[in-house]
Amino acid sequence: MTKVSREGRSEVLAIVFLAAILILVVTDLLADWGTGVRLSHLFVEAGMALVAAGGVTILIVRLRSLGREQRELLHQLSATQDEARRWRGETSDLLNGLAAAMDRQFDRWQLTPAERDVALLLMRGLSHKQVARVRRASERTVRQQAHLLYRKAGLANRADLAAFFLDGLLRPRSSKPAGSG
Repeated sequence: MTKVSREGRSEVLAIVFLAAILILVVTDLLADWGTGVRLSHLFVEAGMALVAAGGVTILIVRLRSLGREQRELLHQLSATQDEARRWRGETSDLLNGLAAAMDRQFDRWQLTPAERDVALLLMRGLSHKQVARVRRASERTVRQQAHLLYRKAGLANRADLAAFFLDGLLRPRSSKPAGSG
């Protein structure tokens, strides 16, 4: 059985409420049927039953659509995770070498262990708030650590930090095919 998203749970709850209303209205309509109630009253109740049934139908269709979207997103996530695992497997030696080179550079900059953690998390694309959550520190502390590491490294910001390590890795794309002239 698939887990239902928060949005899906609220729609299931809405279906339950609308279905309960539908049952109550239909029960009242059937009870009123042979009692000599005005025809206009029966039409109003029948209209309410139709509106509730329409709402239930619309919500069920929407819930199925959410399920398909959720399954597709989970499939895409799984494919991306598989691709990332494959890439890490193919490049593990290179990544280990890069990690060692980064550690040596962090040593040259004399970064504290906390500043090293902050640097790595910032280069992974996390915001200061996210880094603070991961490190169980205040956002203010993380900002101070980031500022200190930038100062020690002689860099202006996280973009400069990432560029410091990635610039040499990113080869310019050549318009000429390999091996040509």
